Amino acid sequence: MQRALIITGASKGIGYATARHFRQQGYKVINLSRTAPSQEGIVHIVTDLSDPDWLSACSEQILSLTDDCEQIALIHCAALLYKDNLNTVSVESLQGVMQIGIIAPVQLNQLLLPRMKAGSSIIYVGSTLSEKAVPNAFSYVVSKHAVVGAMRSTCQDLAGTGVHTACVCPGFTDTEMLRAHVGESEEVLAAIAEGVTFKRLVDPEEIASALYFCTANPVINGAIIHANLGQIES
Repeated sequence: MQRALIITGASKGIGYATARHFRQQGYKVINLSRTAPSQEGIVHIVTDLSDPDWLSACSEQILSLTDDCEQIALIHCAALLYKDNLNTVSVESLQGVMQIGIIAPVQLNQLLLPRMKAGSSIIYVGSTLSEKAVPNAFSYVVSKHAVVGAMRSTCQDLAGTGVHTACVCPGFTDTEMLRAHVGESEEVLAAIAEGVTFKRLVDPEEIASALYFCTANPVINGAIIHANLGQIES
């Protein structure tokens, strides 16, 4: 059976680990991002998801690559994390974050759903901040809350199709995005790890494994899975 993973943002971090994990399971892997992943065996389509018209240039290629697939796993991983708050966030940056985190996934869903057979899946990558907030991450928090709503609506709207959905919410994961957000400070990363019951950051491969589990198990349809090693609540 020909199975394909279509994933956004697999050039690094969780997306990179996920693309590798699915390749090891025999999937054809198709990545959509501006930068190509540095791993062999992945079909990379160069695109800028922040452009509202991004799909017009690559829709035919995506459809051609998935034409013979009996099962499609669609994982929305791409995201933007800015340091902003209610007072400082600009309309333009908020629109950009929402375009990548919410609108582009909807565009991709609508393109691929007509050929997604029973057993296919749409998996959203949320965040610990999908259900709570911290200061100075306004646009990211808003977009990740919206991801949960998108997943829940996806579940309801696809009832009876055999296509299932879930939202995996990673905790503090050791990615380039997190490291850039804290200014590459090992001290800050160590302090973050102290707030986790395992006293370490999540490995991207652990999230990749959780995402694969979701694609393979329709019983979790409509579920939110927090993959954070257990955060210590104060």
